[in-house]
Amino acid sequence: MKKTFLSIFFLFSAICVWAQNDILLDYNQNRLEKQRKSMLILGTWAVGNIAAGAALYGQHEGSERQFHIMNAGWNVVNLGLATLGYFNAMKTDPSSLGLFESIEAQNAIEKTFLFNGGLDVGYMLGGLYLMERAKTADKNADQLKGFGKSIVLQGAFLFVFDLAAYFWQNNHAQDISPLLSGLYFDGQQLGFSLVF
Repeated sequence: MKKTFLSIFFLFSAICVWAQNDILLDYNQNRLEKQRKSMLILGTWAVGNIAAGAALYGQHEGSERQFHIMNAGWNVVNLGLATLGYFNAMKTDPSSLGLFESIEAQNAIEKTFLFNGGLDVGYMLGGLYLMERAKTADKNADQLKGFGKSIVLQGAFLFVFDLAAYFWQNNHAQDISPLLSGLYFDGQQLGFSLVF
């Protein structure tokens, strides 16, 4: 009787672990897919701005010309970041992450998008400052105005992008709750319970 009970217990435990690993694999694959799609959106924005900036640079003078120069230059950086983020998501093996690493990776991506959203507000404020400064500048007024307009535009896009990506990833964070439902902490003990 004991052997039968132990055999059933170990079989059931193995099935639970297998099911949890399957849920965890899906969870990580979904997070990485969202990261790849987000980086493709950012990369597409960057390529479009680089192409438009390069094409329109020669067709304008003054602050408009500076606007297009900054759009192209700013998005070279965006393209680099999007490429790194995309390839990082591609090279990460979703099956190599345990529960703790999965939670850490989820929190890290969410914090990154929130932090970047704060930076984006700073970019917009910096762009507005440059535009305001252009009104009284003796030198480089066109550059200040054009760069300022571009930085406001880029900051506004990035703000919307980063917040949307944060909420998209944060919504995904709820998918791990089935794996955490058996965890408990009563102030003295940390445990895991299985309900049969």
